[in-house]
Amino acid sequence: MKKELSQQQREELLSTLKARFEKNGNRHKGLDWADVQARLEANPEKLWSLYEMERTGGEPDVVGHDKKGGEYLFYDCSAESPKGRRSLCYDREALDERKEFKPENSAIDMANSMGIEILTEEEYRDLQQLGNFDTKTSSWVKTPDNIRKLGGALFCDRRYDQVFLYHNGAQSYYAARGFRAALRI
Repeated sequence: MKKELSQQQREELLSTLKARFEKNGNRHKGLDWADVQARLEANPEKLWSLYEMERTGGEPDVVGHDKKGGEYLFYDCSAESPKGRRSLCYDREALDERKEFKPENSAIDMANSMGIEILTEEEYRDLQQLGNFDTKTSSWVKTPDNIRKLGGALFCDRRYDQVFLYHNGAQSYYAARGFRAALRI
């Protein structure tokens, strides 16, 4: 699969990201869009991943900057779990275990194909410090191996003004559960 954007796709994405960056300054205090854009333009494959995050409804935005390595951190900042990434079981093993009513894909496989990482519980909680996310939906989060080996997977949401962590069988999937991701550029 070609992981390059056309000139028009690149320009539209950069315009969208810039507008979101300027509108949501609380997510990235002290950062300058020109620096972010320069980093994006120097990493076309990462720009493709951001395009995929946007295309699937994630509304990615800058939420941090690693001063040591120079990387910018993008998270999905859509109000609810991205629409184009819902109704997915957790991973390939879970998908293969389903005998019937299989979803189209798994969260881990989809994230890998997009070049992004599913948020960890800690990253999910960090995101929730920037606003109220997943008040009607939920999102799979990176599940520790010991839980996954026993057939489980973890997900989070925000209800009653609190962030909750839950478990479910990894092969389960729901129309209101997707995944949020991070991308370092």
